[in-house]
Amino acid sequence: MLELELTEEQQMIKEMARKFAEAELKPIAHDIDQKAEYPVEMFKKMAEVGFMGLTVPVEYGGAGTDSVCYAIVIEELARACASTALGVSAHNSLAMVPIFKAGTEAQRKRYLPELASGEAIGSFCLTEAGAGSDAAGIKTRAQLKGDKYILSGTKVYVTNGGFARYLVATAITDPEKGPEGISAFILHNDFSGFRVGTIENKLGCRASCTAEIVLEDCEVPKENLLGEGGAGFATFMETLQGGRISIGSMAVGIAQGAFEEAVQYAKVRKQFGKTLSQFQAIQHMLANMATEIHAARLMVHHASKLRDEGKPYLVEGSMAKLFASEMATRVCDKALQIHGGYGYTKEYPVERMYRDVKVCEIGEGTSEIQRHIIAREVIRA
Repeated sequence: MLELELTEEQQMIKEMARKFAEAELKPIAHDIDQKAEYPVEMFKKMAEVGFMGLTVPVEYGGAGTDSVCYAIVIEELARACASTALGVSAHNSLAMVPIFKAGTEAQRKRYLPELASGEAIGSFCLTEAGAGSDAAGIKTRAQLKGDKYILSGTKVYVTNGGFARYLVATAITDPEKGPEGISAFILHNDFSGFRVGTIENKLGCRASCTAEIVLEDCEVPKENLLGEGGAGFATFMETLQGGRISIGSMAVGIAQGAFEEAVQYAKVRKQFGKTLSQFQAIQHMLANMATEIHAARLMVHHASKLRDEGKPYLVEGSMAKLFASEMATRVCDKALQIHGGYGYTKEYPVERMYRDVKVCEIGEGTSEIQRHIIAREVIRA
């Protein structure tokens, strides 16, 4: 594996995440995928080693790591089990970050320690049946009545949705103001009018719970408005920027796992009296795979460093997510091809990785949306 120059802390976290993934995730990845079983107990174990509050400051119960460390952990988890990595990234990046960035001090103290400790799982509710890439096109409404907001609408594709205790969600508070009339709220799964709807039966990342959240006159206390009214859209757009680092890291991890499986298989599988690794065609496949993984990892870490330094990273984050996700799809395709017929069976991990990787081109903004963002910013410059 090609290594980047990491700080002592980053290298230590990388080694810890690698050992954890090898010991805890790899042995169960196949079974929980086949059963579509959300690994609740595994999340508790990950909380014990600090993975459930990675970038949250220590004063709120988190590990206080930088964005590069976060990217490293997500990559290492995804290398072993993409479903688990997806759940951890949604919890950290999509639920905790907006509370930390946009929440009041009271909200931070109320929710972050419980989430960082793993006592509660977090989630993020933005997408609706008619509002996917068009995030401003949501229909969920919130009306202030006395000391409560009444939310009505349905959110879809909510990662961790069936198990989350706290969920950050968007709703329209002022229909006349367009995106500036969208606000964000912190929901509890026991609020009156809140219920979990359909649990999606997915192609890949099957052990990650993807749920429909139905809000039927859901009563949300006024103090659960996240940030200022009308600031919800801006909060979620900023959150999605960080989410692209998450998905880019996850894509690199899946690709790395598939690549390692392909190398191992090529060294032992024999055809025509030689191992596959002795054929130039296979060697060139592996060379291209290794090169693209290394390039994607550099892009993800660069975007992460910009974020840590407080510099703009909109374009770099989109580029990293776009390149890493499409790269990982190519790598998984070649890894399966190297395995031949065996790769098409569930006996080998590359079959699962091939299914898992596709979501990286869809979640946190599709590849088409990333190209739109990059082109817009390049032309504007």
